[in-house]
Amino acid sequence: MRSYDVRTTASRWGMVLVLAVLTGTHVWASEPTKVTPETAPLVYQEAVDRAINYLTIKAQAPDGSYAAWAGPGVTAVVTTGILRNGHSPDDPMVAKSLRYLEGFIQPDGGIYKPGTLYRNYETCLAILCFSEANRDGRYDRVLELAEGFLKRLQWDEGEGLDPTSESYGGAGYGKHERPDLSNTQFFVEALKRLGNGPDDPALQKALVFVSRCQNLETEHNTTRFAAKNPDGGFYYTCAAGGTSQAGQTPTGGLRSYGSMTYAGLKSMIYAGVGPDDPRVKAAYEWIRKFYDLDSNPGLGNDGLYYYYHTFAKALDALGIDVLEAADGTQHHWRLELLAELVSRQRPDGSWVNESPRWLEGEPALVTGYALLALAYCRPTR
Repeated sequence: MRSYDVRTTASRWGMVLVLAVLTGTHVWASEPTKVTPETAPLVYQEAVDRAINYLTIKAQAPDGSYAAWAGPGVTAVVTTGILRNGHSPDDPMVAKSLRYLEGFIQPDGGIYKPGTLYRNYETCLAILCFSEANRDGRYDRVLELAEGFLKRLQWDEGEGLDPTSESYGGAGYGKHERPDLSNTQFFVEALKRLGNGPDDPALQKALVFVSRCQNLETEHNTTRFAAKNPDGGFYYTCAAGGTSQAGQTPTGGLRSYGSMTYAGLKSMIYAGVGPDDPRVKAAYEWIRKFYDLDSNPGLGNDGLYYYYHTFAKALDALGIDVLEAADGTQHHWRLELLAELVSRQRPDGSWVNESPRWLEGEPALVTGYALLALAYCRPTR
């Protein structure tokens, strides 16, 4: 079995902690180590333990929150990451965070900070967290009400739209924020986590929007952007004139980029689109062509850790452990992702992005994203 380098570069905090997996000791070194199927359990557990130690000692506030200045979303991301890596809802640090998040449950069923513009976003993240902690049914009623709240926020007939609208089916940050693929992917994931299947009307409406954010002209996508950059990838939103965080092509097309392509692929799979569908095939071919763990393809370091956890979720949903890139190379992506994350972990156990865009200068959030990604590298999962 091929092994994968845990790489170090001068831009990655100088020197990284390298695990001496064969001896069980830790050494500081600039030489890469290897992650193999045999050493992966130790490498994984060490990375998670160091992250949890950082979160417990340095990042968690007395009220159980993480980066509360940014609203409850960061706490939901971090707590979900901890839970998905084997910790119990009754662990003291987790229980404290859950109590903190419970304070944001609103009478309308949403779970958000009063006055926020991010009601959909915060509620989706809280749903993912509470559903992960709902091992004894303690959050059944909370989740039922939150589901109804989310569905009321979706851009559809309730907003006077019909399926011809480029906003139809999408989800934005809040009630009046134009929809985008990032929020829509969390919306889709939250509904799926609550048990909604592909026949759920809200998921099928979301699929209409997701399909229109793909650079692929089909009967599902006749927007003006579809034929201008037909590479099969995805961009941020087709609504409100269309936007890609990666910019435009010279012909006015919207550039595809990594995090949104994995988000779009994952959302289509969750909504029941099969592997033989042209939309899935085109997205997969884009991924094969631009497979990368050193950067968020199309955006460099921007949104890198958001990209990592979306990358992992999408490939897991696709049901593959080995991806053959367009150049013929075979990628055991779980081992590669584990190696990449370990190489970037800081000495205190945290992660942070050298590019602070989209709050990735906040180590608590980025460590939460890294834990979400690591959950898909867990050897015993």
